[in-house]
Amino acid sequence: MPVSLLPLSQYELTTIVALLTVGGAAAGLAVRIRSPARRRLVTWCAAAGVLVVQFTAAVQSFTVLDGGLAGGTMASLYFAGLLAGVTASLAAALVAHLLLCSRTRSLAALGAGLVAVPFASWTVEWVVGFVGHINVPVAVPSIAHWIPAILVGCALAWCGLRPARRTAVWAVNLALLWLVPALFISVNYVLGTRILAGDLQEMLLMSRQILAATLGPEGGAAPKILLALVIALAGLGAKSIAARRRPDVPIFPSA
Repeated sequence: MPVSLLPLSQYELTTIVALLTVGGAAAGLAVRIRSPARRRLVTWCAAAGVLVVQFTAAVQSFTVLDGGLAGGTMASLYFAGLLAGVTASLAAALVAHLLLCSRTRSLAALGAGLVAVPFASWTVEWVVGFVGHINVPVAVPSIAHWIPAILVGCALAWCGLRPARRTAVWAVNLALLWLVPALFISVNYVLGTRILAGDLQEMLLMSRQILAATLGPEGGAAPKILLALVIALAGLGAKSIAARRRPDVPIFPSA
C-alpha cells in the first residue's frame, strides 16, 4: 500500500486533529520559551514553517487517498468531508500557535486549554505507535482521561486571576474542558460505526444524541472540571505563599 503522511480515515479524525494542533502548539511553545528579540517576525516564520510542513503532508495524503477511492457521489462526499476536517485542523493549529506565542499570559493559557484534549490523544497515539493497539497498558486510557484537566489546571494557576479580566480565560478553559471531550467522543462514536455508514440523516441524529448525553451529568465532565479547579486554586495558593515568604529586595542594596 502507498504511504500516507496523515491517517486519512473516518476512524482517525480525532487523531488528525491531535497531530496537527499539537504540532502548531509545540511550535508556539518553542517560540515562547525562546523569547526572541524579533518576536513577531519569528512567530510568523514559525507559523509559516508549520503550515508548509502540514500542508505538504495533507497534499501528499489526499493524493494517495484520491488514487484509492472508487468513483461516485459517496466517494466524493468522503473526500470532501476529510478535506474539511483537515482544513479546520490546520486552522486550529495556527490559532494554537499564535495563542501560545502571545506575550500575554491570558492568551497563552487559552492556547493551552485549546490543545489540552488533543494533547491527551496525541500522547496515546505515541504509546500505540510504540507498543501497538493490542499491547497498550490498561492504565494508559485512564491516565489520558485526566491529562486535559491537569494541563488546564496548571495553565490557569500560571495565568492567575489578576487582573480580573483573566476570569474570562478560566471560564473559557473550563468550558473547553467540558465541550471538547464530548465532541471527540461523539465524532469517534458516530464515524467509527459501520452500521450507519452512508446514512447521513441517521448519523446526524445519532451525533446529536451522543453529544447531548456526553454533555449531560452522565458525561463525566464534572470530575475533570473539579480537578482542574483544585489544581488551579492550589497553584494560586502556593504562589501566594511563596510570594509572602520571599524576602524583600532593598531599594538601595549595599555595595
